[in-house]
Amino acid sequence: MTDIDTDATARIDALVKASPVVLFMKGTALFPQCGFSSRAVAILQHLDVEFETVDVLQDQGIRQGIKAYSDWPTIPQLYAHGEFVGGSDIMMEMYESGELQDVLGGAAPAQ
Repeated sequence: MTDIDTDATARIDALVKASPVVLFMKGTALFPQCGFSSRAVAILQHLDVEFETVDVLQDQGIRQGIKAYSDWPTIPQLYAHGEFVGGSDIMMEMYESGELQDVLGGAAPAQ
């Protein structure tokens, strides 16, 4: 691992642990830059949970590092209570089954 990889991993780890629900995505919650990120935001907003977003387009280290951090090849990526949940397809499946609501349990309602 290079210093950049180590730095990105440390920053990702800090971001994942800083909030109960974190979505690494392309763009922002207000302006998603891909359909998958838009769908992930819509699911979280529909569930009325407070969540933080990290725009991977703003930081190449984070964009590449998050894929290694989770061992998951695509973005967006959802983390709840420090644990990797999945991408938008998994989020949708979990939402439809009611499992996502359970995983996000304990997250504060959106203000």
